[in-house]
Amino acid sequence: IRFFLLQNRQGKTRLSKWYVPPPTGGNKDNGAPSYATADSTATDAEKARIESEVHRLVTSRDKKYTNFIEFNNYKLIYRRYAGLFFTIAVDMHDNELSYLESIHLFVELLDSYFNNVCELDIVFNFNKVYMILDEYMLAGEIEETSKREILDRVKFLDKLD
Repeated sequence: IRFFLLQNRQGKTRLSKWYVPPPTGGNKDNGAPSYATADSTATDAEKARIESEVHRLVTSRDKKYTNFIEFNNYKLIYRRYAGLFFTIAVDMHDNELSYLESIHLFVELLDSYFNNVCELDIVFNFNKVYMILDEYMLAGEIEETSKREILDRVKFLDKLD
């Protein structure tokens, strides 16, 4: 997984988790993309540009098409729930259906944790949402697929607070 985005219909990014830094353009030596350091402002600008482009592609796409879009050197897999778009960017050769199912499991996790989640839950409890995502995905790989196990871990971490 390269990145995970959660955006509303207006284009506001509610959750953004980057596992691979975005490319910042071509390298002058060999033409391959170069990657910026994590703290540079060029990286933040590139992330914002990509998030905007992803939102434009996902929201303008007709419902009769699939939920998979080839974008740059990777695939976007997205799913819409109410007014929110959940998008995962993966390598070209990864299985799209497994990531579509991953999005659905993440929504189920949020729904179980917040008891019928809405956008305001995500906005006002963003730290909990990131905690749930971190228990589910680690370093761009799916860590755990058991809904009960993830929720038990999150509830245990809540007790520590």
